[in-house]
Amino acid sequence: MTIDLNHAIVRCSDRRAAAHFLAGLIDAPPAWPSGPFMAVRVNERLTLDFYDEGPFVFGHFAFVVDEARFDAILGRAVEGGLAHGSGPFSRDGAINRLNGGRGVYVWDADGNSYEFFTVDPLA
Repeated sequence: MTIDLNHAIVRCSDRRAAAHFLAGLIDAPPAWPSGPFMAVRVNERLTLDFYDEGPFVFGHFAFVVDEARFDAILGRAVEGGLAHGSGPFSRDGAINRLNGGRGVYVWDADGNSYEFFTVDPLA
């Protein structure tokens, strides 16, 4: 049996704003309310559920994407003036080329980082 991640909770200060940020960045369907969360459908098996109650601690979420999707996400980050960079602590506006692929980190207003890479950097 395989194991698939079904959903993760993303802590944030404003669940609607944070969910709409990610949905726009990855060109996902609009976020929708789901109980105390705003949910974003990342793919057919995964949602990220944004939650804004209680103490906030930033998170990190990494996604393998194809070349076309990487280009589209990077384009939206650049066009939107979003903080992005080549490493987990580098908001240098560059990409990395780990393991022969391309990777970039994009941060939302709460400091959550979203990493997108075309080749698993740990493979």
